[in-house]
Amino acid sequence: MDFVKSCVSSVPSLSRIGDVDVLDLGDGENVINPDWLDAVESHLDVVEAHDGPRALVTRATGKSWSNGLDLPWLMAHGEQMEAFSARVQALLARVLTLRVPTVAAVQGHAFGAAAMLALAHDQRLMRVDRGYFCFPEVDIQIPFTDGMCDLITAKLTASAAHESMTTARRYGGSDAAAVGLVDAAVSESELFDEAIRRGQALAPKAGATLGLIKAGLYRRPVATLRGGGAE
Repeated sequence: MDFVKSCVSSVPSLSRIGDVDVLDLGDGENVINPDWLDAVESHLDVVEAHDGPRALVTRATGKSWSNGLDLPWLMAHGEQMEAFSARVQALLARVLTLRVPTVAAVQGHAFGAAAMLALAHDQRLMRVDRGYFCFPEVDIQIPFTDGMCDLITAKLTASAAHESMTTARRYGGSDAAAVGLVDAAVSESELFDEAIRRGQALAPKAGATLGLIKAGLYRRPVATLRGGGAE
C-alpha cells in the first residue's frame, strides 16, 4: 500500500433539509488533507452564498466524525507543513465566525484538529455511547499553535482546557458534556434529528450581523488562527 494514501479520507458532501445545510464529512476516517480541505471550503462557499434563514449541521457516519490531520500525508509532504497548517487554522477561524448558526453532530471519534473543528461550531452534540473527543497532541508530540490554544480556551473553562490539552484524555459523550466539550450527549437515534432541530430553530438568526457578533466575540482566536497575532 502506498504510505501516502494509507489514511484515506472520504470526500465531504453537501445536502439540504429545510433551511439546514448538511455537511457530511464521510463514512471513513475523514482525515484532514488538502483534498478534504478543498471540498469543505467549496461547500462552505455554497452555504455562505445563500440569503435568508440558514443553518449548518456537520455530520459523519461510521466510526469517526474525523480522526484529525492526515499524518501519513504530512509525513510525506513536510515541505508543505507551514502552508497546510495555515489552511487548517483558516478553516477553524472561518467556521468560528460563519454567518450561519452551526451545529456539529459528533457520532464517533473527534481527534486533534477535528475536535477543534467541532469546537468552532456554535453547538456540539455527541453520541452518548460511542466515540471519543480528544486532543492527543501531548502524546503525539505536536504542540498546539497559539491560534489553537486561543480557540480551545475561548470555548472551554480553564479547568476543562487544562485537562483536555495536557492529558490527552479521551472523553466519551457523557464526560464530554459534563465538562462542556459538547452541549449534550444523546442516543445515536436522536443525534442527527436533534442537530437538525436545533439548526432549524436557529436558522432565522443567519446573516451578516451574526457573523459580526461571532467575529467580535472570538476576536482573539480569530486573529491568531489567521496569523495576525492577538490584540
